[in-house]
Amino acid sequence: MVLFDSSISPLTHSAKLSSPLLLSSLSHRPLRYAVLGAGFAGLSVAWHLLKESPKDLNLHIDLYDEMGIGGGASGVSGGLLHPYSPKVKLLWRGAECWKECMKLLSIAEQAVSSEEDFVSLSGEFDQDFGGILDRRRGIIRPATNMKTLNVLNDNAKNCLANCKIEIIDKNAAEKLVPHIHMPFNLAFYMPEAINVNSKYYLNALFLACQNIVKELSASSFGKKNLCLQKKSVYELRELEGEYDAVIICLGAKADLLPELAGKLPLRTCRGVILHLQLPDKIGEDYPDHGPSILSDAWLAIKGNRSLYLGSTWEWKSRNSSSNVSTDEASDALQELLPKASAIYPGITSWSFAGARAGLRSMPPLTPHGSLPLLGCVNNILGNDLKCKYWLLGGLGSRGLLYHGWLGKLTAEAVLSCNEQIIPSELTSWKNKDSRP
Repeated sequence: MVLFDSSISPLTHSAKLSSPLLLSSLSHRPLRYAVLGAGFAGLSVAWHLLKESPKDLNLHIDLYDEMGIGGGASGVSGGLLHPYSPKVKLLWRGAECWKECMKLLSIAEQAVSSEEDFVSLSGEFDQDFGGILDRRRGIIRPATNMKTLNVLNDNAKNCLANCKIEIIDKNAAEKLVPHIHMPFNLAFYMPEAINVNSKYYLNALFLACQNIVKELSASSFGKKNLCLQKKSVYELRELEGEYDAVIICLGAKADLLPELAGKLPLRTCRGVILHLQLPDKIGEDYPDHGPSILSDAWLAIKGNRSLYLGSTWEWKSRNSSSNVSTDEASDALQELLPKASAIYPGITSWSFAGARAGLRSMPPLTPHGSLPLLGCVNNILGNDLKCKYWLLGGLGSRGLLYHGWLGKLTAEAVLSCNEQIIPSELTSWKNKDSRP
């Protein structure tokens, strides 16, 4: 079965993104890239490097992550996917982000459908999802503040056609989620929004990368290789001379590299997510058609009797462990449960079933909102470097939404050695003295 049409690639038009002379000079040996990090950003970059590169180009990619696929913050993401701010305003370049993310979800789903033993081969996933990659029941956001009600209404009118926002009243909301509390008899419903099984999705996207390597290498064109290196890179100079380009997609751990320590305008923030389950014969099942909920706390619905509740915000934390202590979990429960029960009172019947955490890498605020950091960082690292170093970081709590479009932009910039492909709003951080 042919899963991908490898003939459709922006880089087929070599004049657009790459110098034919450059590609010719490199064709005698494989072009070697290192991608640091196997989360949302790293896997998107790896996929797009494979997909966007000319078919006759010999390409070898090493994907470094000591925790494996989705072992960091991406793998513990709550998975709520939509292109809007908390005030339901379309985010900067939200249309592009939504479009490219939908493409990658589809690609991952195709890869899974072709692999009957995917779940057993890839380790444990959230079985409450029913062995599926995503749950498409939408997201509802009740209005909870009279001061922002007019702003929410105005923002909702400027929604995307392929991710609509419907303004609904209490009766309509209760048909979706019985007994939901509506302080102002108004809610904003996004029927096309999605709840993604993050760890499952990341493994599926890696499988898609492996599939396209097999497909392209089986042709008479250039050979492609992708290798997962389950080890840490402690210093960038370890890689110097080994690769033509290194793409840093390490999230909060980018600042641990000595060459970048203290040089990136990023802040860290640890978030704890709680897993709650509804005990047998207690309470009312969450409806099959029921959407996830956004409020001061969010509820990512996994099934009729299972959900994630998030998230805490511990600023300046350096703790990147996904493990959560008993005390940390207890504190998170005390903080989040009252916020959730204010909107969904039935949650008080649910029981604690576990907790996990991730360390976010939060970007600085700009006139366009909090935007990730992209671009070549050779000017930050110093002179006389033998390869190009690129950064894709600061995706914050929107890594799932951003990763498709930003991974594509980064891959195109790397392949063409042209940073001008990237919108200036994402590279302007390098022109400012905005260190944390």
